[in-house]
Amino acid sequence: MRRLLLGAAAADAAGAGARLTESALRGGAAAASQGPPAPTAADVAAAAGMRVYLMTIGQGDLVWERFGHNAIRIVDPARGTDLAYNWGMFDFAQPNFLSRFLTGDTRYWMEPIDARAMADHYGTVERRRVVLQELALTDAQKAGLRAFVDWNAREANRYYRYDYYRDNCSTRVRDAIDRATGGVLRGALRGAPTGTSYRSHTRRLVAGDAATYTGIQLALGHPADAPIDAWEESFVPMRLAAHVERVRVPGPDGTPRPLVVRTDTVHAVADRDAERTRAPSYALGYGLAGLALGGALLALGRAGAAGRRGGDAGFAVLAGLWTLVTGLAGTALLLAGTVTRHVFMGRNVNLLAVSPLALLLFVLLLLAVGFRRPEPRARWSGRAATVAAVLAGATALGALLTVVPGIGQRSTELFALLLPAHGALWWALRGRRAAA
Repeated sequence: MRRLLLGAAAADAAGAGARLTESALRGGAAAASQGPPAPTAADVAAAAGMRVYLMTIGQGDLVWERFGHNAIRIVDPARGTDLAYNWGMFDFAQPNFLSRFLTGDTRYWMEPIDARAMADHYGTVERRRVVLQELALTDAQKAGLRAFVDWNAREANRYYRYDYYRDNCSTRVRDAIDRATGGVLRGALRGAPTGTSYRSHTRRLVAGDAATYTGIQLALGHPADAPIDAWEESFVPMRLAAHVERVRVPGPDGTPRPLVVRTDTVHAVADRDAERTRAPSYALGYGLAGLALGGALLALGRAGAAGRRGGDAGFAVLAGLWTLVTGLAGTALLLAGTVTRHVFMGRNVNLLAVSPLALLLFVLLLLAVGFRRPEPRARWSGRAATVAAVLAGATALGALLTVVPGIGQRSTELFALLLPAHGALWWALRGRRAAA
C-alpha cells in the first residue's frame, strides 16, 4: 500500500505526456515505435471477454492531490486479473530524488496495481471521488492495449522523466488510449480550443491554499500562459475524463459509436467541495497585504529617520526580511529558469520584482541602519535608496508587462503585493537618506 500512496502523490501533479504514437518517450527507457508486436489472432480471441476502463480519481486534500489521478483498468476473466495500470509511481527513497526533483529530472514509473484495492483506498481512506468509464474498444484494440501496457510495465520500459504538464500519469493514460484507438482520440482533441492554459488550470485546482497558490504563481513563467487545446488540457485527469465522453470511435462494423459505453461513480464523497470550474481572483487580498506591508515600512522608516526608539530596529527587521526573502526567491527562480529542465519557469516576468538584486539591497540596508555617524549613514542610505529605486522601477515594469494584450504573463495579482511593498521601501530609504 505504501507504493500505492506514492503513486497517488506522483500522479496528482500536473503534466502532459510524450507522444507515444509519434516520438520517443522524453524520459522513458523506450519509444512507442519500439513497442510490442501486433497481437496475434489468438490474442484477439482471448480479449473477447476483457473490459477496459478509464479510472479517474478526483481531488484530495494534500497539495499534490489537488490535480486528481487516473489509470487504465483492465478486467480480464481469462487471466483472472483485475489490474489498474498506474503511471504515477515514484519513491522518495530513490537515489538523488530531491536533486532530480529540483532540476526537473524526476524519475517515475508505471506499475500495475490491484484495481479494487486502488479504488477502495482512494474512495474510503482518502475520501476522493472515483469514477469508472468503460471504453468501447474492439477485441483487436483491447488486445493491442493489453500488449502495450504489459510491455510498458517491464523493468526495461517502465521508467520515464516526469514533467508536471507535459508528461504525467494522465497524459500517459491519454496516449495509451490514443494508441489503442489508432489515433482517434488525438484526432478528436488536437486543435479543439478550450480557452484555458496550464496556469489557469493550476490556479483553479490549488485555489484555497494561499501559500501554495502564491508559490506556484510566482514560479510559473510566460510559457504556462500559452493557450492549450483539449489534447494538452488532458494533463488534468478530470478533464481527460470529460473529453473522452464526447469522442466517437468506429465500431466493429465501422459505424461510429461513443468511446465511453458506461460511466459509474464507484465512490462518491458528499462532504467534499466540488472541483472549481475557475480560479477566483486574489488581487484584492494581495493588494491589501501589499498596502499593509508598504505602510509598515514607511512608518518604521520615518520613525527611524526621526530617531524614535525602536524605529531603526523595526525598519531593519521588516525591510531586511522582505529583501532577504524576495532576493532568495529571485535567485531560485533565476536558476530554475536557466539551468534546470523546468521549462515552464522560464521567461518569468516575476523576476523583475522578485529579484536577486534584493540580496544586494539587503546588505546595503544593514549597512545603512548599522552606522550611527551621519556621514556613512547617509552614504549607505543613499546607495540603498538607489538600488531600491531600480527594484521598484523594475517591479512597475513587470506589473505593466503582465497586462500587455497578447504577451502579458498572467501573474498580475502578485504585483498587487509586490509593487506597493517595493515602492514603499524605496520611499522610506529615500526619506532616511534625506534625514541623515
